[in-house]
Amino acid sequence: MHNVRKIDDDIYFLGVNDRRIELFENVYPVPDGVSYNSYLILDENNCLIDTADASAEKQLKENLAYLLKDGKKLDYIVVNHMEPDHSACLKEIVRDYPEATVVFNAKSLQMAENYGCRFERVIVVAEGNVLPLGKHTLRFVMAPMVHWPEVMVSYDETTKTLFSADAFGSFGTLHGHLYADEIEYKGAYTDEMRRYYTNIVGKYGVQVSSLLKKASGLPIERVCPLHGLIWRRDLSYLLSLYATWASYTFEKQGALVCYSSVYGNTANAAEIFAARLSDGGLKNIALYDVSKTDASYLVAESFRYSHVVLIANTYNAGIFPKMAYFVDELVSHNLKNRTFALVESGSWAPVSGGLLQEKIGKLPGARILEPRTKFVSSPNEDTLSSLLSAADAVLEDLGVGKQQETGIPSEGRIDNTAFFKFSYGLFLLTAKDGKHNGCIINTAVQLTDSPKRVNFAVNKANLTHDMILRTGKANVSILTESAPFSLYTRFGMQSGRTEDKFEGFDGYSVSANGLTYLTRNCAAYLSVTVKEAHDCGSHTLFVAEVDEAVTLSDEKPVTYAYYFENVKPKKQVQAEEKKKGWVCKICGYVYEGEELPADFVCPLCKHGADDFERL
Repeated sequence: MHNVRKIDDDIYFLGVNDRRIELFENVYPVPDGVSYNSYLILDENNCLIDTADASAEKQLKENLAYLLKDGKKLDYIVVNHMEPDHSACLKEIVRDYPEATVVFNAKSLQMAENYGCRFERVIVVAEGNVLPLGKHTLRFVMAPMVHWPEVMVSYDETTKTLFSADAFGSFGTLHGHLYADEIEYKGAYTDEMRRYYTNIVGKYGVQVSSLLKKASGLPIERVCPLHGLIWRRDLSYLLSLYATWASYTFEKQGALVCYSSVYGNTANAAEIFAARLSDGGLKNIALYDVSKTDASYLVAESFRYSHVVLIANTYNAGIFPKMAYFVDELVSHNLKNRTFALVESGSWAPVSGGLLQEKIGKLPGARILEPRTKFVSSPNEDTLSSLLSAADAVLEDLGVGKQQETGIPSEGRIDNTAFFKFSYGLFLLTAKDGKHNGCIINTAVQLTDSPKRVNFAVNKANLTHDMILRTGKANVSILTESAPFSLYTRFGMQSGRTEDKFEGFDGYSVSANGLTYLTRNCAAYLSVTVKEAHDCGSHTLFVAEVDEAVTLSDEKPVTYAYYFENVKPKKQVQAEEKKKGWVCKICGYVYEGEELPADFVCPLCKHGADDFERL
C-alpha cells in the first residue's frame, strides 16, 4: 500500500520510516529510528530526487508506482548523494523504469560505478547546470564533504525548494508529521538535529559554511532534506543553527561536566564540582556519566557549551576507556574553540589528566584552564580545596559571580537598547507612484476607533516615504512570525530608487485601491488614505484613515523582539577570523574599520551609527 504526501501542486514526498534500526551507520544510537526521504516532481518530465536505503526498497517502489500509475514515465532520477542509505535502491528503480536517465555529477558517477551501478542513460552535471523539467527547473549546486565528497544539492527555481541531501537533516522518524512547523521543533527535535549534524557532518564546518554561502544567494522557501522533517517556515532559525554549528560557535555560555567513575568516588567529585558551579551562580550546567551516555550525545553537547569539564579516573595506567573514546570522538569531529578544565584521579598513580591534555591539545583553538587538579582514591579534606579551586577557575573564566559594574545611568544618558523594549511590530508599507514599491517599518498603531485611523512613521530616506507624500495612499501588511529573512532583505535592505523590489516576487496581490499587499506571511492588511503628515526629524509621522481592513491568516504577528531572536541571522565570527569593524544590530551589515563615523548610515536598513556595535 502506498504512503505518499503532497508538498506542492506537483511535488510529492515518498519518505519511509525505519523504526527497526538501532544504530545509524552502525555507530550512533537512534532510539526513535530514522526516516529516508525521497521526492518526486511530476511535470512534462517526471523526476525522482534520490532513492533510499535497502530496507526501504519495497515501500519506496510502492509509493513510486502509485504516483506513476496510468502509464506515467519516470524521465529522470537525480542522485544528490551516493551513500547507500540514499542510493541502495537505485539499481532496482532503474530496472523498473529503464527509460529513466540518471543524473550524476562527475564524482558521484565514479562512486556509483565503484558500487557496481552502471547505467545506459546517464547525464553528468556540474556547478550551476540546470535541468528543465517543464514547469520546474532544477539547478545543481555542488556541496562536497557535506558530508561525502560527491554530494550536491538540487534547487527547484519554480517553487524555491532546496533538496538539500544530508544537510538540514535529523535523526528520528516522522510521527505522522511532515513539516517542522507542525511540532515543537525548538526542543527535542533541535537536539536530534544537533546530534545528527555534529556527529555526521560536524568535522566539515568549512565545507558547510561554503554551502551556506551558496544558499544565501538563493531565495529558498522550502528545504527538503534526506532525513527528517521538511522546513517551510522559520528558515532563518534553521540557517542560524547551521551557521552556529559550522563556525563551531557555542550556543550556551555554561559548563558541560563529563566524568568517568568505577566505584563512585570520581562521580562524587563531579557532583561536588557541579555543585560549586551552581553555588557560584552558573545557570547552564550539564552533568553526564560517560559510561551511561553514548558519546554521540556528548559530542553534541560539547558543540553546544562554551566550557567542557573532564573529570576522569586512571584505568590500566591510562584514561578510563569510555572517557578516552569520548575525547577521541571530539578530536575526530574537529571541535574548535572550546575551553576545558581537567580533573584526574587514580588509586595509586593518577595519569589521566596529562593524557587528556595531550589529546585535547590536538583540537584547534582549545584552551585548558589552570590549575589541572588531581586527587587519589577519593576526594577528601586535603584535596577538596584544589577541586573547588578548579571549579572557581571555570566560574572566573565565565565571568560568573562578579558584580557587574553597570551602575545607574547618568542624567540625560540615552541607551539605544532601551528602545528595543518597546513591543514594536514589523510591517510592509506599500505605495504606488508610477511603480509599486514598499519598505519595512516598525511603527504602525491604531490611533482612533471612530473614525478608524492609524498612524505610522517612515524614514525620509525611503522612496516609499516620498511616494506616500505625493499620493496620500498606502497599504500596511502586518507581517507574521513565518516571514523569512529574505522578505526583510528584499523590502528592507535594498533601495527602491535603484531596484524593483517586486521583480520576481509572487507573494502579493493588489487591493481595491490599486496598491500591493502580501498574500503570505501576512496576518492582515489595511488600505489607508493619509489625512495628516508631521515632520519628526529623521521620519515623517503619517496619520491615515482606514479604507479597507482584511484579515488573511491566524498566524501570530511578528514582533521586533521575535525578529531579533528568531529571524535575523546571528552574528557569527570565529575567533581566529575576527575582523576589526562594526556590525549593524538591525540587519547584520558589517562596516570594516577601526572607527565608525558618527554620521554613518547603514546602506541596507538605513539605521544610524547608534545601532552598530563592535565586532
